[in-house]
Amino acid sequence: MFYYNNQVSGKDAVLTFRRFARKSYAVFSSLGREVHVGVLAVSTLACAHNAVLASRSDSLEIVQQKMFPAYVLIKMIMKMSDSELPVATVSGRLPLSPEKSAYMVDVITREEIEKAHVQSINDLLKLCTNIDVRQRGAFGIQTDIGVGGGTFEQICILLNGVCINNPQSGHLTADFPVGPMDIERIEVYDGASARSFGSQALNGAINIITRQEKQTDTSIGLQAGSYGTIGAAMASHISSQRVVHHASAGGLRSDGAVDNSDFTKLRAFYQGTGRWKDVQADWQAGYSGQRFGANTFYSAAYPDQWERTNRIFLSGGCNWRIGSFHLQPRLSWTRSYDHFQLIRHTHTGENFHRGDVLTGELGGYWDWLAGRTAIGGEVRKESILSTNLGRPTDDVQHVEGHKDILYDKKDHRYQSTCYLEHKAQISNVMMSGGFLLLHNSTGANRFAFCPGVNVSWKPLSSVKLYASWNRSMRLPSFTDLYYKSPTQEGNKDLRPEKMNTMKLGVEYSCHGLSASLQSSYRHGKDMIDWVMYSPDDIFHSTQFALDNWELLWKGKADFCSLMPSQSWLESLDMSCMYNYQTKKEGAEVYKSNYSLEYLRWKIRGGIHFRFFQHLQVSGYVSWQKRMGGYLDASRGAANQYTKYSPYAVADIKLSWDARPCSLFLSLENVGNHKYFDYGNVPQPGFVCLGGVSVRF
Repeated sequence: MFYYNNQVSGKDAVLTFRRFARKSYAVFSSLGREVHVGVLAVSTLACAHNAVLASRSDSLEIVQQKMFPAYVLIKMIMKMSDSELPVATVSGRLPLSPEKSAYMVDVITREEIEKAHVQSINDLLKLCTNIDVRQRGAFGIQTDIGVGGGTFEQICILLNGVCINNPQSGHLTADFPVGPMDIERIEVYDGASARSFGSQALNGAINIITRQEKQTDTSIGLQAGSYGTIGAAMASHISSQRVVHHASAGGLRSDGAVDNSDFTKLRAFYQGTGRWKDVQADWQAGYSGQRFGANTFYSAAYPDQWERTNRIFLSGGCNWRIGSFHLQPRLSWTRSYDHFQLIRHTHTGENFHRGDVLTGELGGYWDWLAGRTAIGGEVRKESILSTNLGRPTDDVQHVEGHKDILYDKKDHRYQSTCYLEHKAQISNVMMSGGFLLLHNSTGANRFAFCPGVNVSWKPLSSVKLYASWNRSMRLPSFTDLYYKSPTQEGNKDLRPEKMNTMKLGVEYSCHGLSASLQSSYRHGKDMIDWVMYSPDDIFHSTQFALDNWELLWKGKADFCSLMPSQSWLESLDMSCMYNYQTKKEGAEVYKSNYSLEYLRWKIRGGIHFRFFQHLQVSGYVSWQKRMGGYLDASRGAANQYTKYSPYAVADIKLSWDARPCSLFLSLENVGNHKYFDYGNVPQPGFVCLGGVSVRF
């Protein structure tokens, strides 16, 4: 058995067992009961802070949940302090690792990020089959991100668990202050997720988790390529005994693939984490700014549009352990600026907007015999000053940098929410359920109740079955409510969107082979879209009901595990998504801008090779078919309706990694395929980028 050695006095004493013995006075021998060595081995692993597990941010969760009975037994006997163990990354309001959640979570890992060699997070999200990434410009310029047939307004984007959605318009949400160099992993939650991530998660959520290296180092990267594209980025980690700092900055510019598509992007990000006994704190700050030619971005009738956006983001919070309760307060603030010109270098159709979002949350969770329970509340204030959005006001303010222009419109609203969620595991069945109760200060339907339940069952160690039902809602954006231009008109009487999602799924994983099959049914009420009712009409913001059916299949073969003797073929993955959507009510629509322009099919595959130890080659192929169409201005008439054509794109990525220096070559759209994926905006043809990075 074990000897007991107590090296710390006081109520926070930690029990430490140093070696085995079979003497009668040994601690476990004195219990007078048989103790299986296998259980003790697991318990020792849970207490030992193994170096391999410690490298993973979710290591505590994996050990606790996979070996829960042994962990609880040893903790009760030894009264261990949780401050001695690594802390799991929080996903949602319950700190669960994706591997042990009661619902299906798609994860883009660090390994996949390094193989992809993309220039933006938006390009990175294309690796996930059920995510719809519609880029108006190359390299992440003005990107709309949707999931499961939903629009860019219906998804919650989080950075380290903090919502960064922009209430002015979802068009601006994907202006990230971080780049691929900063990312540890990306978690994708498909389906209504209000009770876990807040009211913005009408149709799903994406949580971007940044890296927190334990060593001190600095990386610098340079890249250049097609269309006069030049970029640079750096990232630095500074680690001490209690505090870890991560800072990064980057810039990218290009002349653009077509006329009036030039751009400049800048970003900066800082994150710090610290741990002091029972308190773990984190804080982060970010900036993103870009200016770009917006060729036909919002209307085919105006090819010379231009836009500049800026965003500042701050947040801070902590996990404070008080006995068995973990208190989690958090504050965040975001300010965004948007300057738009309908005709570049003129005041025609010019708009200025300044938005602010201030959020305060107080919640917590505790473990008890029935599982783990989370409870809390949040208050979110969204406000806007604008020359176009909001209600007229006499309390005018000057536009920053433009003394002759005034913000003469404004609006604000409050969202107050409280939530309760519980997770329990009975044998090989995991269950979670709860609700979100929301009150908003403006408009109709001021109260909303969003319940949900998720269940998973593992009949075999390699098989996991899922079932879930969840309800969610979303408030209209300020653009949906108020925007007005020569080609668009908002509707200030819009009601909140409501969504019910039901899902069934199965996962298989064993010895290097993994596969999953997922089916979803979504019923949406009061879904918001911008539509034209006739060829001569303008776009109106309107609402109708939608039904959506989705089928998603994924498979992967890891040949490093399947055939360790061969060293050149690493992995092969394939996936397929099918969506079918029907409009249930309202007048017939001539042209939809968002809701009815969904992906019907998306099929993608990837293959990865390694040669000569340092050379890695990856190939990606994707084919997709989008419903709806666009107004083709190239035919001499801006209202010529043309259906989207299916298209295929192939990319090849090569990298030579010989630390501390690595080289990469990215060949995108190698077939130089010409296609449209968003309105009348032409997408780039063949793109070649090369770069080098050095790690000190």
